Amino acid sequence: MTLFRVSSHSNPNSTAGAIAGVVRETGAAELQTIGAGALNQAIKAVAIARTFLASDGIELVCVPSFAEVFIEGQLRTAIRLALHDRQSTVNLDEASAVTLDPVSESEISASSPESGSRAEMDSRAEAERRAAGGV
Repeated sequence: MTLFRVSSHSNPNSTAGAIAGVVRETGAAELQTIGAGALNQAIKAVAIARTFLASDGIELVCVPSFAEVFIEGQLRTAIRLALHDRQSTVNLDEASAVTLDPVSESEISASSPESGSRAEMDSRAEAERRAAGGV
């Protein structure tokens, strides 16, 4: 599944077009946001994408979840929005990354699928918390 990283500076119309194209092609997409501004832009993009896809008979649904990602060595909580056609059956755990706005190399490598599985990322997060003296 394609993972779009949405920032507070992402254009909702452009993001919606990208979402619509990927959902038409593969049946699913996923958005990742960090911060209120980014989530706002992502939600607007989902609403717009729903209108783009409705004419094709695709009813886009959104399933939100939390994810922990490392950015510049810090653990951050992201909100992910899994998107798919209500009629399709997709594996929401598969993702390939697409960045909608320029981000630092550390941000890309920290949250991309190539950086490891969810379990490996959780293990690294736990190890870093312990090393930092956290619980």
